[in-house]
Amino acid sequence: MKIVASNRKARFDYAVTDTVLAGLMLTGQEVKSCRMGHVDLSGSYVSFLNGNPTIKHLKIQPYPFASQLDGYDPGQDRRLLLNKSEIAKLESSAAQRGITIIPLEVQAGRTIKVLLGIATGRKTIDKRQHIKDRDMKKKLKKGEEI
Repeated sequence: MKIVASNRKARFDYAVTDTVLAGLMLTGQEVKSCRMGHVDLSGSYVSFLNGNPTIKHLKIQPYPFASQLDGYDPGQDRRLLLNKSEIAKLESSAAQRGITIIPLEVQAGRTIKVLLGIATGRKTIDKRQHIKDRDMKKKLKKGEEI
């Protein structure tokens, strides 16, 4: 599957512990727009409504070559397609304090899928340490002295 959009800021702001691949319930125009890469993952997250996982604030722009739908909201809530066991796993982890479920990337192939990350938020000190570790790895890879 081809990665159409990724949420690079999420990997910096959150420490991802586990990932789950989920399907998205979309209309035909939204599928075409996703395949073109008109997806914005910034600020989106997963919540549970009546036991159904939904993704909030995932922005999919309307398909430019189709007639425009009246009242189409690009940031509307979209339902996730998962097995019962995966739903139970996500719901139990989301109930824990300090754990969020965030979309990391959107993949497009025959179907549109979202890679969800079970994550905990990082504090500013952790972010600084993450930057230092990343810079050290770059220097070691180049063969420079520390």
